[in-house]
Amino acid sequence: MGNMPEIWFPHLGIEIKHLSRVIFQIFGYDVYWYGVIIGSGVLLALALAVQEAKRTQQNTENYVDIALFGVIFSVIGARLYYVIFSWKYYVDNPIKIFALREGGLAIYGGIIAGIITVIVYTRIKKLNFWLVADTAAPSLLLGQIIGRWGNFFNREAFGGYTDNIFAMRYLKEQVHNIAPSVLEKVVTVNGVEYIQVHPTFLYESMWNVGIFVLLFILKKRKKFDGEIFGLYLLGYACGRVWIEGLRTDQLKIANFAVSQILSALLIVCAVVLLWYQNNKAKAI
Repeated sequence: MGNMPEIWFPHLGIEIKHLSRVIFQIFGYDVYWYGVIIGSGVLLALALAVQEAKRTQQNTENYVDIALFGVIFSVIGARLYYVIFSWKYYVDNPIKIFALREGGLAIYGGIIAGIITVIVYTRIKKLNFWLVADTAAPSLLLGQIIGRWGNFFNREAFGGYTDNIFAMRYLKEQVHNIAPSVLEKVVTVNGVEYIQVHPTFLYESMWNVGIFVLLFILKKRKKFDGEIFGLYLLGYACGRVWIEGLRTDQLKIANFAVSQILSALLIVCAVVLLWYQNNKAKAI
């Protein structure tokens, strides 16, 4: 390979010569960038939620509890979601269901499990679910903004071929499960083969930054509980409908991308939620 970069944004002039998936080893086990990035996202999201809870005079310990339970059940939910919609593979390899170190977590499964966790927790603690959801929504977005960069280090969750300004090249030999449509347009430079694709992890991360800024501005002006959470669902789902259509590793059912279907349903649910909570607040 010589002095050729492993990752390359040719139109932006960005070249990364070497980027390992592994940071270091502990007792013979590899510690991956992916896990460290996800963990950092969780900690920063918790810190933001605690800060917002203090601002709104809530018990910050509730958010520590929610984070602890939420992480556990969100990982389980993300794995179950992935396994269910990849069942053709796992039905013949059931032991692989527990091979989390090999990847296979779907963010929508994590979000659904996280919301269920908050619903159950607020019911038990007799808390206002919508207030808690509003407090947690920007934090959840922050975690997603950071967490998506784990896909970058893992060389995964990218889109099809593109030659737009953000086009990203990965060394072909370092990427697994490449779609045939991408392999048809392999780029060869100085004898080195690259796939050139949409960096969908970047698109989603930047889209979420925009939603995060919007929610940060609106949170002090909200008119009713549930408004920030509803706007989070609406904004995130709108972006996911578009971005998911670019990806080549979609989980599908009956030839439809599951995440696009779910995103469309979330858009409808978010609009209904915002309409209902707004009318409810006006009636009080």
